[in-house]
Amino acid sequence: MRILLFAHLKDATGVAELEMNIFESLDADGFWRKLIATQPGLAKFRPTTRLARNGEYADAQTRFTDGDEVALIPPVSGG
Repeated sequence: MRILLFAHLKDATGVAELEMNIFESLDADGFWRKLIATQPGLAKFRPTTRLARNGEYADAQTRFTDGDEVALIPPVSGG
C-alpha cells in the first residue's frame, strides 16, 4: 500500500510517502491503528485528517487493501 502525506503530516513523519504491507482488508479504523503502530507521531492528527483511497474520499466503511494508494489529507484553508 502506498501512503501519501502532505503538509504537517509530511513534517511529522519526515517523508512524503510511505509503504505499508497489509495482508487483510481493513476498515478506516483498522487502517489508522496499523498506521499509527508504525508512525506514532500521526496519532494526534487522526481527528482532523481525512483519508482518500485511490483518489476518492473514504468514510468509516471504506475497505483498504494492499494494492491501494491512500492519501492523508490534512485540513486546508483557502483565501
